Order: sequence, then structure tokens, then C-alpha cells
Amino acid sequence: MSKLNKDIFYLIFEELQNDNKALYSSLLVNKTLCEIIVPILWRNPWKYLANGNKNLLLNVIISHLSDESKNNLKIQGVNLPIVLSQKLLFNYISFCRHLNLYVINSIINNNYSKYKSKISFIKKEIFNIFINKNTKFTHLYLPQRFDYQIHLIPGAKQCLSKIVSLSCYTRINDKVLIGLAEICQSIKKLELFIEEKENNYGITKLIDASKTLIDVRLITDYGFCNDFIINYSYTSIIDVAFHIILENSLIKHAHTLQYIKMTTPPKTKILSFLVNLKKLELYVNNQNNNSNNLGNIFLPSLQILKSNVVKINILRNLFVNTNGNLIKIGIDDIPHNEIDNKNIIQAIYQNCPNLMYLKLMIRNESILELEQLLINCQYLVGLYFFAIKTFDWDELFKVLTISSPTSLIKFKFNNILSYGTIKLESLKLFFDNWKGRSPISLQFDSYNGCSDLIDLIGEYKLEGIINKFDHLHGSNYFEDFEW
Repeated sequence: MSKLNKDIFYLIFEELQNDNKALYSSLLVNKTLCEIIVPILWRNPWKYLANGNKNLLLNVIISHLSDESKNNLKIQGVNLPIVLSQKLLFNYISFCRHLNLYVINSIINNNYSKYKSKISFIKKEIFNIFINKNTKFTHLYLPQRFDYQIHLIPGAKQCLSKIVSLSCYTRINDKVLIGLAEICQSIKKLELFIEEKENNYGITKLIDASKTLIDVRLITDYGFCNDFIINYSYTSIIDVAFHIILENSLIKHAHTLQYIKMTTPPKTKILSFLVNLKKLELYVNNQNNNSNNLGNIFLPSLQILKSNVVKINILRNLFVNTNGNLIKIGIDDIPHNEIDNKNIIQAIYQNCPNLMYLKLMIRNESILELEQLLINCQYLVGLYFFAIKTFDWDELFKVLTISSPTSLIKFKFNNILSYGTIKLESLKLFFDNWKGRSPISLQFDSYNGCSDLIDLIGEYKLEGIINKFDHLHGSNYFEDFEW
């Protein structure tokens, strides 16, 4: 295979790096594709893990142990599982760029629980496989209450100095924190899981050491986290003093911060300082919401807003004070009353002329306001609607058919909260009326009577009215709607 062809295949599989089925199916085609795909899969092997293959991953990791390390473990009385008998085809660890010590910790604890007194020794040998002068990581994930001083492992400085993304808990060992702050000074993305108590206030050393902090995620309610391994229930006790110190430290990076996610209302005026912010995710416990620091925020560069904030005045101010730059808005399925629902839609079409994607709860009383939104927001590409109560889908489809801009081709409907479901007759009429326009991509999060729906969709796919369809929750078809 020529070098040109190999380079082309590399570019193709880079585009498919999140499609593990495509990667695995191509892996065994020939040696060249294998050499291209294996490094891609092992760049972040943790994201492909399921319960059944953690032991397989452990076997591969153990196969990288040197004979000296295996002998050291044997001397300590640790019996290693029978691993691959043949020589490894690749040095898989060398391809890793994501070091997920949460997963590694979990695998070690689960598989070597009978060696409780030897766990620290086992971790030492396995951690040394990953952290040495021959490996380089860009992403680091640390487990809760992590106290292993990885910065003291020989080669740690070369291995971890290029870390650009760090995810950790705020109850972290002080020595570990200081060591990381000295080594990891290129962090651009910082995800902090803030705990109820005993938070390490020294976390600000890590923030201060970061020279180009762009993306910060402060997770107090772990249920709102998409990127980490676990979900916890809502943390009811907020360490206010810690939040204040944390936010004041982040204010020093106001000129570089472009994305911030918060799962509790800010305790300071931090958002007022972030004039270069492009993406804001703000999730709060609306039943106990202190929003004193959310009023009159001016974010002139904001392009993406995702929130579950109930108070209409806060949402309106956010829409107004963005200079019309918002292109994506996601307001989660919260039960605004009829007046608030209409006011939200009105505030959007009056202040967001460049809007491309919108996720919103919709009511029967808001259909006329929605029509105005379709008329005023001529760059719309996708709409994602939640419906509550007995919703008039026929009227919605009529408005979409008549008033949608030509750019609007993606629709996602979630009627989980609805007392009724969308009737096939309503969909058929919508599809018939859409004829002559650009093909649409369509998704339902839930639907009763899917077999009939599939038949109907297939018919309109053949006619070229529907381009893509999915009725399963969590599809990747609507990546723009993965709010």
C-alpha cells in the first residue's frame, strides 16, 4: 500500500475515532489498517470500556510489565493472572494520551482485593508502566481522595508536562496537588468535582499555575456531569467559602476563559468578569436557588448557552446582553408556566437573530410566538422540543411547514412528559407538506408503536423527504442536540 493511501486512510479513521464499531470492524482487514487503527483506539482506551472487558484490558496492561516488575510482585506474594502468552504486537501504552487513574485504580482494587495489604505495591508497578520518561499524556483523570504522589515517579515531569486537560476532585492530597501544580502548567481544561467538605483550598495553586486556562467545569451536582465515570446524587451542602476562593482565583483568568460550566449559582460576580466567554452552562437546583449574582451579566462574546434556570428575568438578561451573538440555546425541560414560556420565546427572537440551534419546552399557548421565532431567526438549522400536557402536534407541524426558514432541516421531539403521543396521521401530514423542501433529519426520544413508525419513515425516506431518522435515546445522529 502506497504512503499516499496510508495517509488517506489515517485521515479517514481519525474522522471515525468516536465510532468504535467502524474502527473494530476495520481493524483486521490488513496489517496497514491495523497499524493505523490501534494507536487511535489506544489514545483513550478507557472510553471503550464495558464491564465485560475490563479484565481483558488489565491483561494487556500486565503484559507490559517488565520481568523485573513481575518478579517483584511474585516476591510480594502477588499472583498475576495468566496473561497473553505470545509477544505483544504493539507497545499499546505508548499510544495512550489519556491517563485515567480512576479506571486503573478501580480495576486494581476490584481484581486484587484479596491482596489488600499489597495494593500500594501493585499500584506502584502498574502506575510505573504508564508514567515514565517514554510516555506523554495530554489528559489526566484522578479518582476521589487521590493520595498517590505520581509526581515523584521517575520520568513524571516529562510524562505529565504536556497535560492540557485535568479532571479531579477537590478533596485531593495536598502533596499531590503541589506536585501537579509544579509540573502541569499547560492546563487548558479543568474539571473539578467539588465535595461537601474537606475541600483542599490549595486547588487555587493549580489554577494559578495554569497559563492558558480556557475551559472550566465546576461540578457540585454530579448528576450534571457528562464526561466523568460516575454520577452521584445531588450534593445538598455547599462549601460557600471554598466556592468564593475558587471563583476569585478563576477571575484572574478572565481574559482567557471561553467556556465555563457551573452546577450551582456563582457565589461571586465571576460571570461579570468573563467578557470573552463563548459558552456558558449554568445548572442550578431551582428549588433552592440563590441567584443574586446572576443579574445584569454582560457577555458580549457568548455564542452557546445551556441552562435550566427558571427565573425569566435572568434568562431574558442573558439573551439581551450577548450582542446578538448567541447561535445555540438549550433550555432544559423545566415546567415554565404559559406566560413565562411565551416570554422566553419572545426574548429569544427579539435578541438572537443569528440563532442556529434551539432546545426548548413548548406549550400550546406558545405556538404563535414560535411562529415569530421562525420568521425572525432565519439561520435556524435545528429545533429540539419538549412537550408537556396534551400538546397539539398538528398545529406545531402546520407552523413548521409554513414558517420554517430554508436552513431548518433538523428536528428532535421529546414527548416523555406528554400525556399523549404524536399520531402517525399527524406525522404523515407533516411529511406530505414538507415535500419540495430540503430533506430533514428527525429524531424521537420516545415513541409508542415504533414498528408502524419505522414503516412510515421508510416510505418517506424513499421519497427523499427524510434524510436520517432515529427513535432511540442517545443517538449520535443529532450531535448538535447533545446538550
